[in-house]
Amino acid sequence: MDNYEALVHSAFGGQKPDTSDPEVLAWLIRRNGLEMSHISHGSHIGSVFSAAEIIAVLYTGVLNVDPSDPKKPDRDRMILSKGHAGSAVYAALAETGFFPVEQLKTHYGNGSILSGHVSHKGIPGVEVSTGSLGHGLGIGTGMALGAKMDGAAWRTWVVLGDGECDEGSVWEAALQAAQFGLDRLCAIVDYNHMQSLFRVEETLRLEPFEQKWKDFGWNAESVDGHDVVALRAACDRAKANAGSGKPSVILAHTVKGKGVSFMENDILWHYRTPQGEEYEAALKELEAHRP
Repeated sequence: MDNYEALVHSAFGGQKPDTSDPEVLAWLIRRNGLEMSHISHGSHIGSVFSAAEIIAVLYTGVLNVDPSDPKKPDRDRMILSKGHAGSAVYAALAETGFFPVEQLKTHYGNGSILSGHVSHKGIPGVEVSTGSLGHGLGIGTGMALGAKMDGAAWRTWVVLGDGECDEGSVWEAALQAAQFGLDRLCAIVDYNHMQSLFRVEETLRLEPFEQKWKDFGWNAESVDGHDVVALRAACDRAKANAGSGKPSVILAHTVKGKGVSFMENDILWHYRTPQGEEYEAALKELEAHRP
């Protein structure tokens, strides 16, 4: 705890992790997420683990962003609509140089700028505060429309949860994005098939999910959300769709709690925090599978 960065990087034997490798960055997102949740007694670790590869792929070559100039005008805009998984973005930003890794240990602490739901206030690399579900795609649509009106080349990326796709505001934004031909907008849905306390199909069935997006005028495809090669290829195809007149959506099929066997597909880990033997067991599993 005295040296947080050394603690989370200890599995690399004193070597600096290669954060340009999406598998390494995804592992670091999980390792940091576990530590932040453990220290703060915070929740949503299952959501952080399901989104790890999505966030890692974005921050290892997909996004046009620069940690030395986080506000550069031509940067891509990335919005984490499922703001409760904010520690995944905080970890990615810290590990890629936007702010010190050591700062992550303040997550969810009293007075910390690293709030439980992702916040842009004082945090380089975060475009907008989120957490009230269903708002991110609307914000992203507005940003993408503004960029199109300005003739700007930057792209807008929005990471959504499947549960928040229950919200009518998501589909209103989807209609508008297609109406305005926002082909530099890409949504990625962390489709872990769980929300809050139940499975998605028990709450409000989304299927046929991919076809719904297509019917709303989007280019849509489904991929394995833990396969970094497949995710990167899908992101590249979304980029290539610029000029098509259609926004793009990637339905990334994931596993809640991916990476720790007793967390996987267990809805308890939406809110549960890893402490005691559970923390030690999770840490042991993560360190045994470091890339």
